[in-house]
Amino acid sequence: MCGLFFVLMTCMMCASAFRLQQVKSTENCSDHTVFFKHYYELHGEPVVLKCPSPRYKHLEFSALTPNITWYKNGSKTMISGRNEDSRIWAKGDTLWFLPAILEDSGVYVCTRRNSTYCAEVSIHLTIVEKTAAQEIAYLQVLFTFTSGKIVCPDLWDFTPNSTSLELKWYKDAVPVEENNEKFVVLKGSTSLIMTSVLPTDAGYYTCKMSFPFEGVIYEITRTIHLETVEQEKRITPIIVYPTRKTTSAALGSKMTLPCKVFIGLSSHAYTDVEWLANDTAIDRVYKQSRVREGERQEIVENGENFIEVPLVFDSVKEVDFYTDFTCLAQNIYGYQVLPTRVKQEAVGLSWYIAMIPVALACVIVAGIYIHKCWRRRADKGYTAARV
Repeated sequence: MCGLFFVLMTCMMCASAFRLQQVKSTENCSDHTVFFKHYYELHGEPVVLKCPSPRYKHLEFSALTPNITWYKNGSKTMISGRNEDSRIWAKGDTLWFLPAILEDSGVYVCTRRNSTYCAEVSIHLTIVEKTAAQEIAYLQVLFTFTSGKIVCPDLWDFTPNSTSLELKWYKDAVPVEENNEKFVVLKGSTSLIMTSVLPTDAGYYTCKMSFPFEGVIYEITRTIHLETVEQEKRITPIIVYPTRKTTSAALGSKMTLPCKVFIGLSSHAYTDVEWLANDTAIDRVYKQSRVREGERQEIVENGENFIEVPLVFDSVKEVDFYTDFTCLAQNIYGYQVLPTRVKQEAVGLSWYIAMIPVALACVIVAGIYIHKCWRRRADKGYTAARV
């Protein structure tokens, strides 16, 4: 009986130790948010992740001092600053990969804290082979029979001095003839200007830039999927974000998923953008407003109009993983729908691994104690027999 009792007590202690470790792993910060942007980058190229700043309304960091730490989800080892052997290193609110490799794919967590408050954000990063560049292309739209420009995106972290910026442009892997009647490239600009857009100009454009760093020259590549739209369709809404049909989120985390809609030169007032859950209005499905539509934003970029309506999750729950969310953009001239799903973020196994020695020690101690109990009982039995 003593052996059985001790085994039960040992198992309870081990379970408590596992539970304590799990609680510690999830209660390091009181505020956990999943960043809406999923980074897709190319193998062998430099990558910079930025910890979201207070300009994002759904992140409450305004009260925090700039004390920022980085780690990869599943590991509590902090990513430190630059040294000779570092390929991945942290610098303030940025995390650098020089270069990134396929194994770097995962979830990275940046933590902002002061003496009284802590907030962390999960940022998803996926590294793909260069042969898959078109699968992660940036969508851009131009109207036919007008002038327009294609922008090479996400370069500013690598170009502190934009006047020295030099890009090489390609269309369907063929070099673009610069500064002719069709294309104009301005030095120090991230744009490729098209003097007259034709339907045949649709396709994939690639911009490349050299990035020298500490004696090594890296190449940065961006691929743009250009769609051309006829003039008479310019007031039909086009959903440009989200670009993926699934978004990852951790249970209990906050998340904001924006729906960004391109409406060209049309007035913002004429287009309606809303989110649906299982083809039903959000406020009817989530009557307690745990999931709700955020504030509508009317945006002007490069002379073109956009509307953005975010879907805000105060706390992601398991039921959300089985719900069909849809962004619907419509006006009297047309509509577009974009379905998306929320999937559960992979949980790191670091705390399981860390507790293996504890569990093994518990088993060994229990085994020793059981052995002593049985030996003591055997000795008593032998003594009684001799008497």
